[in-house]
Amino acid sequence: MSDLGQVPWPPGLIRTERLVLREPEARDRTTFIELLASPEVHTYLGGPRPRDEIEREMPEVPERRPGSFVVELDGAMIGQVLLRRATGHRRPAAVGKADLGYLFLPEVWGRGYAAEACAAALGWFDGVLPGEPVVLTTQSANVGSMRLAAKLGFTEVERFHAWGAEQWLGLRPPAT
Repeated sequence: MSDLGQVPWPPGLIRTERLVLREPEARDRTTFIELLASPEVHTYLGGPRPRDEIEREMPEVPERRPGSFVVELDGAMIGQVLLRRATGHRRPAAVGKADLGYLFLPEVWGRGYAAEACAAALGWFDGVLPGEPVVLTTQSANVGSMRLAAKLGFTEVERFHAWGAEQWLGLRPPAT
């Protein structure tokens, strides 16, 4: 995966009804480590990485690049939304398109924050790269992610087997 090219970055704060999307800062490092080390968060992502390994490798300001948004609730990071170019994707239908990913702390699951944050990030994307489709890949067993994909306007392109499980690839057509 690579960056989105010459998009204006960082954007101003993106505010939704309950959340703020912003670029990562040094104060977010601990939450990034928690997200990457969490067995719950990585149930459908190949499992968590060892915390000590993450702590050694994590830069002072994690994920600081265009398309990487910290999702903040009441001043605290609760997750990340990431839009990046799918240059090395395993499926031809996704190669070169923008790819949407997200991670949220388990204690905030089920409250609609992922849908709210992803919709806001996609709105930003539509403004800076109009006319571009976006892809999303998730395990078909990840029922919550499948519901979110449908809510955000992704439709199935294909299912395939990778990483030891059936995967679902969806496409969100360009905004009009």
